[in-house]
Amino acid sequence: MVPRKYPQLAEPMGEKKMTITQELAKRIHAISYDDLPAEAIPLARAAILDAIACAFVGSVEDTAKIIEKIPGFAGASGPCAVFGRDYRTNPLDAVLINGTSAHALDFDDMSMTMGGHPTVMLMPVIFALGDQLEISGKDAILAYVVGHETATRIARGVHMHHYDKGWHPTATLGVFGATAAASRLLKLSEDQTATALGIAASLASGVKSNFGSMTKPLHVGHGNRNGLYAAMLAKEGFTSNDHAFEHKQGFLNVFNGPDTYDVDKMLADWGQPFDLVSVGVGLKKHPCCGGTHPPIEAMLTLRAENDIDVDQVETIDVWVHPLRLPHTNNPDPKTPLQGKFSQQYTVARALLEGRVKLEHFEPDAFGEPEIQALLKKVQADVHPKMTHETTPHHGAEVVITLKNGEKINSYNEVDLGRGLSNPMTDEELWEKFEDCTKRSLAADAIKPLFDSLQSLEKANNVKEITDLMLYPTKAAQSVAAE
Repeated sequence: MVPRKYPQLAEPMGEKKMTITQELAKRIHAISYDDLPAEAIPLARAAILDAIACAFVGSVEDTAKIIEKIPGFAGASGPCAVFGRDYRTNPLDAVLINGTSAHALDFDDMSMTMGGHPTVMLMPVIFALGDQLEISGKDAILAYVVGHETATRIARGVHMHHYDKGWHPTATLGVFGATAAASRLLKLSEDQTATALGIAASLASGVKSNFGSMTKPLHVGHGNRNGLYAAMLAKEGFTSNDHAFEHKQGFLNVFNGPDTYDVDKMLADWGQPFDLVSVGVGLKKHPCCGGTHPPIEAMLTLRAENDIDVDQVETIDVWVHPLRLPHTNNPDPKTPLQGKFSQQYTVARALLEGRVKLEHFEPDAFGEPEIQALLKKVQADVHPKMTHETTPHHGAEVVITLKNGEKINSYNEVDLGRGLSNPMTDEELWEKFEDCTKRSLAADAIKPLFDSLQSLEKANNVKEITDLMLYPTKAAQSVAAE
């Protein structure tokens, strides 16, 4: 296949140049399924499967239960499957609850380009519209790659200033990916897609101060809803400012600030190669914030290579990149969400158990005497040899000092998650999928659903896949009825 040449910079339209939303829309509509490189298909498929698993395990959390209780949530009122439940609802409510559930446990994938979680901002929209429009698996994969490329290309133009300002890129940038995916599936024109992106610029939201609370996963549900809503409004003739990005009071200057973004990076080299195949996403092996994974891996290495008597540990020092510490320095977590953002807790669990699993974030887990005793010995700080400019951003070192004065250490520089350089095997994907879905999906439905998602591109109708999702466990049914 000859790589398609996408327009690189603003092109003239008569005597005036195209706006950024128009340039983005042109690129969004230039990509076809036949343009996708072969390696993009299994990567997209695995990411979607992983996000669905995360949505099922998140569906039994309070985040989803509370959303269902709010007056105005429609419940069983439409064609779109609600993961972990036995009913279908309307598209906007489906993406709100499924998106929030998918990020509830912070177990979903990550993008180093985006500085956030791309797939949970795409999968809920794709499957809600998949149910409503009865799209094919190929349409779903194309929408995923288009949405992923949109979010990550915009990210290239605004980072790292955008992240450092305190925005949650998963939501503030992911909303444009959701809008792009919805625009393709709803068959918007280029002009309508540009309008939808302009609407989304006013709907983008999410601040990092809410990390460690229920509001962080709400960013995802809300962002999915806003991306879909923007596309729906544009399809019906709603308007937005053509200059919603570059205006002095537009997205780029308000969310970033003058001279802190690069439009050329947003528009250049689309699909050459796609970010999904050049950078990729990292699937999480551990059910906690990605910034805790390198220290966890360092501790697991120490545990494997040394016969460590926990009672002989004097101190544990965790040294991380400065971008990874502010939202993960939680020495005394009391709740599951706090624990997921605690370098101290996750490293202590890795030493005690040799793994970090979903059950370690159950409410009762934090009060266990062994973990409480070890937590008091763990300190986390910025690595003295790392600055904000140090790359990669995910190096970490763990140093254990024993009571006899001996020090042992491990430095880890693996990706935040299992990505292109160390992908999860099909067996590992299955183990995670089964572990996540068994809490809310009937046992005899789990393997058929996994198999259908593993061959997503062959599906004629996505709704046939979501039919397999509507068999919740009795426990999940009781959760929904509360």
